[in-house]
Amino acid sequence: MKIPSNHILVIFGASGDLTNRKLVPAVFDLFEQNLVPDNFAILGLGRTQMSDADFRIKMKEGIQEFASKHNHDSTADDIDAFVQKLYYYAFNTKEESEYAGFKQRLLSLDAKLNTGNNFIFYLATPPSMYTVIPCNLAKEGLADEENGFKRLIVEKPFGYDLETAKSLNKDLLKNFQEDQIYRIDHYLGKETVQNLLVTRFSNGIFEPLWNRNYVSHVEITSSESIGVGNRGGYYEGSGALRDMVQNHLLLLAGLVGMEPPAVITSNGIRNEIAKVMQSLRPIKEEEVENYVIRGQYVDSTIKGVATKGYREEQGVNPESRTETYVAMKFFIDNMRWADVPFYIRTGKMLPTRVTEVVIHFKPSPHRLFADKSGMQHNHNQLVIRIQPDEGLLMKFGMKTPGAGFNSQTVNMDFHYSDLADAYLPSAYERLLHDCMLGDSTLYSRGDVVEAAWEFVKPIQEAWKKNNNIPVHGYPAGTWGPDVADDLIEDKRQTWRYPCKNLANDGNYCEL
Repeated sequence: MKIPSNHILVIFGASGDLTNRKLVPAVFDLFEQNLVPDNFAILGLGRTQMSDADFRIKMKEGIQEFASKHNHDSTADDIDAFVQKLYYYAFNTKEESEYAGFKQRLLSLDAKLNTGNNFIFYLATPPSMYTVIPCNLAKEGLADEENGFKRLIVEKPFGYDLETAKSLNKDLLKNFQEDQIYRIDHYLGKETVQNLLVTRFSNGIFEPLWNRNYVSHVEITSSESIGVGNRGGYYEGSGALRDMVQNHLLLLAGLVGMEPPAVITSNGIRNEIAKVMQSLRPIKEEEVENYVIRGQYVDSTIKGVATKGYREEQGVNPESRTETYVAMKFFIDNMRWADVPFYIRTGKMLPTRVTEVVIHFKPSPHRLFADKSGMQHNHNQLVIRIQPDEGLLMKFGMKTPGAGFNSQTVNMDFHYSDLADAYLPSAYERLLHDCMLGDSTLYSRGDVVEAAWEFVKPIQEAWKKNNNIPVHGYPAGTWGPDVADDLIEDKRQTWRYPCKNLANDGNYCEL
């Protein structure tokens, strides 16, 4: 892997949890692999008063706790050498007048370390600052690339609906060019998400079948086994549609559905994802109830332990209609996927934490062994497991040993963990390194973000206007409302359940 050019990574909101748990440990992991330049520094910014030494002590604790397992054998000398590259500056980022002092500190550090006036600005801040900070950076000339690169990393949410997303993009583009803006979605940093492209486009056995002629439907699941915890106040203003569907799951659908780009470049891949987003068949407001199911977990007993319902969580309205579960059916109206249903679901307090893509292939047109084996409804499946137990699973029919031609479904699987020397970088590690290199392939582009919001807008409007659309309760620890099964067009099929509950005392996960 390439070593980036000399630069300074500037983190706004450096006293917060994201910096301590994710960002600095990820950069340390890159440091351990010699993937940061010699002339490099992190300048943390925040309102909390801290010295450089205080900041280094805090980040050292974060590295020791959260850095990759691969690096847990790192010596104290390694960590000490890295934290010497960390600096801190306290100022009020809301006050325009205070940016001059910050600029002076930044340029002084740049001159001292000879980092070439190359800066990456990471907004690990509340979304309300996403327009304030870039505007003030531009006023200080810190968006100008005439002398060194300037890049801006923006955390999600990228707006709360179509209008706010458009407004945010418009404001960002007043101060930075699109190729300077990196909208980070950590899902795209996962190794197995990227492997979707390699699986499709480097294997002659998959790509010819990856279309409406051979695929009956596509299923994408992202489930969590935990509830909202102490984030109930935040989640009330978000919900599963905003938190997961609009960004993570639609982007996964884009990777599954995209055409092969002419070349593997940032624009080549993102252009094809944009085409998928533009090809999503709109769901009309009056049809939302037929295509989208929303649910909310209710109190239950899991492994003998009483579990709260969502409405009993701290900070949640006792009459809340915020969805903790969404299941959806939609279509991609293009030549490859015409009339192939895509099913996506996500939820909290489901039986296990898992994210996977399942390609369900059409059955053999002449089912010779159906009557003998009872397999008439079984389809071949390709399961791409994104987390945990990253890998691939192919399900196909095989003859059962013995007389006759009885058959059964068997699995052929691959686990990344089987590669003894393989190191799976964390999502933030991969994405930060890409930004350092100026590679925006795995970052969201403004038009893709807006197209995704445009698709979910009728759903948001229908839920806002029509209180007759139900919020289905589902017991915590189950796979969501039973009515979600009604979305599946083929009534002989159902959702894939990757983990089977065993006598309520544990889960067995296939793959």
